[in-house]
Amino acid sequence: MPKIVLLGCWLMIFQISSAQTIPNNDKEFEEQYEKRIRKEYLFYPPVYIPRDLTDAFVNLNKLLEADARQKFRLMSEKDVEYKIFFSFGRWIIRNWGFYGGSRLSHFLKGLGLHHPEDMALFVMLTYHRNLNKKKLDVKDLLTYILDKRDKRNKERLLKGKVIHESTRQRSKQ
Repeated sequence: MPKIVLLGCWLMIFQISSAQTIPNNDKEFEEQYEKRIRKEYLFYPPVYIPRDLTDAFVNLNKLLEADARQKFRLMSEKDVEYKIFFSFGRWIIRNWGFYGGSRLSHFLKGLGLHHPEDMALFVMLTYHRNLNKKKLDVKDLLTYILDKRDKRNKERLLKGKVIHESTRQRSKQ
């Protein structure tokens, strides 16, 4: 019985010590980000983080069973974008550390993608094209995703309400 208690205590200490700490300010976030983008594995239990798009494709091929890959391959790009984003896309965001930073998210930032949802969509669509042996057409896909994000942001601004408005007079000097 004492061995089980000791093992339980050890596991709790290990989980607490390996847990991600939430940064208190921008400096702490940047320090954690710089560490995370160099790591091959994140989280507990460890999750492998691909270094680039090719490595992501190889990793997805290992993770997905053949029938799941086949179903994914047979979907249209629109279905990939709209129907499975909230399952597969969220899995990519969470497991590959897009919010806190990872070596894959850092690679994607280098391509001009900054929002985690845009990163996941890019990975999903390029993976779909790769499975279908289509040209990845990265430049046009990046333009499409960034334009879509820009349009969404502009629409959100136009729908917003002004909560308070005030004017001040300058003091004469």
